[in-house]
Parts: sequence; structure tokens; C-alpha cells
Amino acid sequence: MRRFLDWTIVVGAIGFIAILAIAAVFDHTIIWLHLFQALMYAAVIGLIAARNRWAYFIGLSIAGLWNYMTMFVNSFFLNGLRALHQSLASGRLVHPDQIISVAAVAFHFMMIAGCLILIVQTSRRPGADLLRLLFAFAVFTGYFAASMALFQPRYLPQFARMLHPHSPF
Repeated sequence: MRRFLDWTIVVGAIGFIAILAIAAVFDHTIIWLHLFQALMYAAVIGLIAARNRWAYFIGLSIAGLWNYMTMFVNSFFLNGLRALHQSLASGRLVHPDQIISVAAVAFHFMMIAGCLILIVQTSRRPGADLLRLLFAFAVFTGYFAASMALFQPRYLPQFARMLHPHSPF
């Protein structure tokens, strides 16, 4: 079962890296941000290959953060669902640059499910694991924010909106 869940996480991470590459084709201004973002997913894949449990804490943190942001803070997912619905209704592809967010959310849910199950299954010290998860979340949220600050500061206000998703600020 662990092997299957590890592969689920790896497929989710590779799928999301592919989404990052596709998005960069549509918008060349985000190439560097997406390259640095992809490094987090490569770290998860590498840690799984090394059979290191930190992969699960990091994977859950980055996939959970991204899904939260795209589903509740920005409109990426909602716009993607609308474009997918329009494409299916009209029989022609509408806004593929937005539709990819639906696949991105799905890849992240694969990662979230696999990481959560494996954290629970392999936990010997739940308190320590909660601290590991909080540490991974803090470090990788910081890394993501720093990458954004360096390469696409226009997206930084999303971090403030994470605490109040429907706030205009």
C-alpha cells in the first residue's frame, strides 16, 4: 500500500510540474517563478525515492497551500471550471490556459490524499509529526513567498488574502 501511495504522490507531483510548464508556455513572464516552484515538487519526488518521511510533510504542505490559494483566495480554479464547462457545452476548447488549473487541483488532491494517509500510517509520534508538518508548512510557504517576491511580486497580495480569502485587500 505504501508503494502505491508513494507513486500516487509522485504522479501528482510530476503532473503538477507538467502543469507549471504548460502555464509558462501560455505566460512567459512566470517561467522563473514556476521553475523555482517546481523545485519543491522535485524535492518531494527525491525524498520519496530516498524513502524519507519528510516527503509527506512537504508534499502535504505545498499541495494543500496551493489548493487552498487557488480554490479560496484567487479565481484560478473557478475560472478553470467555467472554461471547462464552456468547452464541454460548445464542443470547442475555450481558455485552455485556465482549464489547466482544474487538472492542477486534481494532481494536488492526489498528493494530499497520499501524504495524509502515509503520515498517519507511518506515524509513531503524532505530536512530533504535527511539529514536522508545521515546520514544513512554514519553510515551504516562506520559500514560495520568497520565489514570488523575486520573480512575480504582483502575486504577493494573495498571501495576505489567505487569512481573509474574501477580503478586497
